[in-house]
Amino acid sequence: MDFAKIIARIKAILATPKTEWPVIAAEPASVSGLYTGYIAIVAALPAIAAFIKHSLIGYSAFGITVRSSFGNGIASLVLGYVLSLVLIYVMALIVNALAPSFGGQKDMTQALKVVAYSWTASWIAGIAVILPWIGWLIMLIGVIYAIYLLFLGLPPTMKCPPEKAGGYTAVSVIIAIVLSWIIAMIVAGVVGTAVLGGAAMSGVHLGSNDGGNVSIDSNSALGKLAAMGQRAEQASKEMEAAQKSGDSAAQAAAAGKMMGALAGGGSVEALPPEQIKAFLPDSLGSMKRTSLSATRNAAMGMQVSEADAEYAADNGGHIRLEVSDTGGAKGMVSLATALAPEEEKQTEHGYEKTYSANGNLVHEQWDNQSKYGEYGVLVGQRFSVKASGSVDSIDQLKQAVASVDLAKLAALKDAGVKAN
Repeated sequence: MDFAKIIARIKAILATPKTEWPVIAAEPASVSGLYTGYIAIVAALPAIAAFIKHSLIGYSAFGITVRSSFGNGIASLVLGYVLSLVLIYVMALIVNALAPSFGGQKDMTQALKVVAYSWTASWIAGIAVILPWIGWLIMLIGVIYAIYLLFLGLPPTMKCPPEKAGGYTAVSVIIAIVLSWIIAMIVAGVVGTAVLGGAAMSGVHLGSNDGGNVSIDSNSALGKLAAMGQRAEQASKEMEAAQKSGDSAAQAAAAGKMMGALAGGGSVEALPPEQIKAFLPDSLGSMKRTSLSATRNAAMGMQVSEADAEYAADNGGHIRLEVSDTGGAKGMVSLATALAPEEEKQTEHGYEKTYSANGNLVHEQWDNQSKYGEYGVLVGQRFSVKASGSVDSIDQLKQAVASVDLAKLAALKDAGVKAN
């Protein structure tokens, strides 16, 4: 198994897809070889990240952190992973069957190539599930870019006319959405935990009269995503050197560095627990702090720190205040900030909205009936500060976030960044 080759392919398909697709189309390959040499390895990354999030980090709401049991976490990991491998094959069958309808040529191996290598963007972005509330947006970016990769890849692999690639992609994506939803339902039903990850695919324009002239502005959000692959070039060289040396420890370190580079943060050391914990105040007005904790974890090349505190009032109100350093994934977070939609929706008892304020991404939601809400701010395109809980109004949650020295936190946006 050539990990250096896998990393090089990930970098190339994300950074330079227009030149990489003809190379992929011309490569000799087999269905079994594609699975053992690429799909089975890369598809495992989001599955492992999901296990870390569900069973080790957990989800926090209403002042409670909920984690799946280790057994359920393993079951979810294995089942989700296996079904994702099945989904890739089924999608390849569908893409192959659709080829004649769009002027293409049927070839099962080429169909598996275009599905698997397009899916790479979604697999890599899926690692972001371990991040706090911004993770869903990064995963959405991965889905959007995967659609774009499929659009570029269909003409060279399936030999369809470029002008028909838009329709071919649209039909394939619709089928993929349905199949992904079915698989998510199966995993949720069998394991007994809600693992439905919103794979929203709105706002994507696939039509083109000239498939060969699709371009991305290097200053645009998608251009920044492509640039992530370029930042992995040096890490790829280190991976190759480690492979030649035969040093397993060096290979593992180089692989982790490569994943960090692909995540957009390069080599970044997240703030130590004691430093990030110091941002949490001893009290919030009349609310006294009842608990305080901080951790720093590393997963697949991304180091993340998080500190949280619980505050309680005599009248039963409580607030959970969290400060997170996304560390090695700060490049992805920066991209998510650029792509974040500004939206607002009203519910029967409250509202939810996402918007930008003073250069920071803000998300807030409030329920008037339960008197529960959340207010989060992304600071310096790296740090997440979030307050949630049962209080009299959303203003109390805003004040809780304001109690954190956001300016000081923003000034640390380059802390721990190491030169590659």
